[in-house]
Formats: sequence, C-alpha cells, structure tokens
Amino acid sequence: MTLTKDVFSFIQNADSEIYDILMREVSREDQTLELIASENFVSYPVLEMAGGVMTNKYAEGYPGARYYGGCEHVDEAENLARDRAKALFNCEYANVQPHSGSQANMAALMTFLNTGDTIMGLDLAHGGHLTHGSPVNFSGQLYNVVSYQVDRDTGRVDFDSVREMAKTHKPKLIICGGSAYPRHIEFEQFRAIADEIGAFLMADIAHPAGLVATGLHPSPMPYCDVVTTTTHKTLRGPRGGMIMMGRNVENPWGKVAPKSGRTKMISELLDSTVMPGIQGGPLMHIIAAKAIAFGEALKPEFKSYAQQIVDNAQVMAEALLEKDYHLVSGGTDTHVILIDLSNKGVTGKASEKALERAGITVNKNMVPFDERSPFVTSGMRVGTPAITTRGMGVDEMRTIVDLIDRVVSDIDNEVTIEQVKSEVQSLCNSFPLYRELHD
Repeated sequence: MTLTKDVFSFIQNADSEIYDILMREVSREDQTLELIASENFVSYPVLEMAGGVMTNKYAEGYPGARYYGGCEHVDEAENLARDRAKALFNCEYANVQPHSGSQANMAALMTFLNTGDTIMGLDLAHGGHLTHGSPVNFSGQLYNVVSYQVDRDTGRVDFDSVREMAKTHKPKLIICGGSAYPRHIEFEQFRAIADEIGAFLMADIAHPAGLVATGLHPSPMPYCDVVTTTTHKTLRGPRGGMIMMGRNVENPWGKVAPKSGRTKMISELLDSTVMPGIQGGPLMHIIAAKAIAFGEALKPEFKSYAQQIVDNAQVMAEALLEKDYHLVSGGTDTHVILIDLSNKGVTGKASEKALERAGITVNKNMVPFDERSPFVTSGMRVGTPAITTRGMGVDEMRTIVDLIDRVVSDIDNEVTIEQVKSEVQSLCNSFPLYRELHD
C-alpha cells in the first residue's frame, strides 16, 4: 500500500471533524519552517508502519516471553528493532519499548537508584532536561538532586566545578547530556569524575542520537553505564524512547526482579523496570516503525544527511553572529543553536509568538543565568533537523536567518510579519513536504 491522500479517505468518511484537523496539520507542516530542535519529519515508510495493523496487538513482556499469545510476528519486529539499534550504536544491549525519552530516563534511574539517592544533572536553565532533576518532575521528587551548570563566559560545562560538587555531594549517579546544550557532550571527562567518586554515569543522547549513530558526535558507549535516547529528533524515527548499554555487565547489587528470581545481568533489571515496572503493553506499531528508522539510519545516505544537519547549523550560527546575535557557547557543534536575545531587547516568548505568526516555529528557552522566568525567557532555541529533511542547504540557512532577523528586529510590525510569512511560504513551496498528501 502506498501512502497517499486517498488513504485518509477512511478518516474523512468516518469522522470529518478530525479529518479536517488532520489536513490542517498537514498544511501547517508543509507551509512552516520547522526550527524546533527536537522535531523532525519521518519518512513515508515510518508513517505507514506507525499507522499499521500492529497497533492491534497486545504484547506485554518481551520477545519469546510474552503474556499473550499470537506474538510471533511482533516478536520478529521487536527483535529486528533491537538488532538494528545495537548495530547502529555499536552496543550490546537495547530496549526499544519505552514510549518516550522521559520514560527511558525513568527506567534507567529506577534501575540504578533507590528513592532518595543523590543524582547530578545539568541545570534545566543551563541546557538540561526536566528528567535530569527538575523539582516539577519525578526525577526531582524521587531523588536528591544536585545540579551542575555551564561556565558563565564559555557557555560550556565547567568540569572543575562539576568535580568539586561531585566530591562534596557524592552522587550515586551523574547524568550527562541535555536538551539545549549546543556542544558535544564530553563523555570521557564525565567518566573520569564518576570514577573518582565511584558513581554511575548515565548519558542522555536524545538530541544528538542521529549524529552519534553516524560518527559525527562522540559515542557514549565506551564511557557510560547506561545510555538513553529518543528515537525522533536527529534520528528521524517515530516518537519514542530507547535504553542502551555499550556492554551488558553483571548485576552488582544482587537485586531480585519480580517473579524471575535473582538476576545476573543489569539488562535483566532494566528490562523488568520498563515492563512490568513502569509500562504495560508496548506500542508494537511504533516499535516496528523504530525498526524501519534504524534501518534507514544504517544506510550511507543517512550519514550525508546528518552531516548536512551539522553544516546547516554551523552556517546558521555564523549568520546569526554576523547579525550580532549572542549565541550560548559562541556557536554549535551539533544541530542545536541557543540564542540569547538580551542584547536585542526582546524576550524569548515574544520572539516565539511573532515568528510563529510569520510561519517560523522555534521555542522560547532559558539561557544560562537567565533573569527571566521559564514562561518568558531571555532566549530561544533553534535547530536544523527538520529543514534539512526537506532538502534545504546552507544557502537556505542564510535566507532563514535573514527572515528571523527581520521579525525579531521589528517584532510588533504586522506588515513585516506578513511579508516574511509570504516569503516563508514561497521557500516552503520550493521544498515541499509529503507532496503526495496534497491536492
């Protein structure tokens, strides 16, 4: 079956209300410059599998050990997803069942920690993630959190400060990675600190996973005890999560997993924490779609795509600097650019809203040492995966920066915003998205 607009006729005939909403979203995605760093556009095969018949199958448990019968084919799909993930990331263990990156992080933390243990993660306002210790998240509520920060001058992790904090607070686990850190994650330096105090090291590579898979970002596998990721963002798969280990090592605690006796390997603990610990039935249509995405990422052309993501981000960063935008850390090594708008006299919230009216989606974002609230912010985060998927290159990046600058520099001028919106639509029409879904 080929995915065309005709496929949606089932929805149109059954529920015209939701059909109209769906087609408005198809149009929005096609006519918008998507610069949210955590978003991307999946391929037609991933779309088709994500809407496929495997959504019908309940498959609690793992391949070969399900709670239900009739799982022989979903077992094949999950085994294929795991095998491809292990090949893609050069790791010995992969659990592809987490519904999201947050659930992958929850499972990892619950496996390695007891409630009340101390963890260290990057401060949310400095580029970290909610699940790395934010007080409004389970991670900040179940564990004692010590947050490290970036250096005020360089915008990079201050490892002297991290080392001193680690020695003082002796966390049981250190988390490296974040959601708005533009530079490579320094896994080796974190490992050295973790070894000094006998801590576990967890890497969250949700953002650079596609770059890690293609060798354009250092791999955490030689250094980290456990690695989590999402499967969308730079990996360009369906929305979901995954847990990995470079080496599947023996369980050092002698913990007993429910109904299975004493476990021998950490992988067994991770598996049992995911299911039955925090999740029930896996989303088999999404796991099968993950398998497709991992297969796509194993092809040589995916590395060229990932390289273009980085090239586009670096050209965009250079163009922003030329227009006197302040970039946290002075630039980017990845797909993420974090812009401090303080010198422009506008807030992240106002910029996000104005750019959205102009057909450019970004997200407001706190910057290190931000004096504004998370609901207003002094900065915004942009990224290049989605526009790179559309086929845009470095020339388009310079054009996009010009469009952004015109809106931000004249943020209350609706005439300017409408002019930019027209130019955005013209650019989008030159790089159509899912063209088969349109009339």
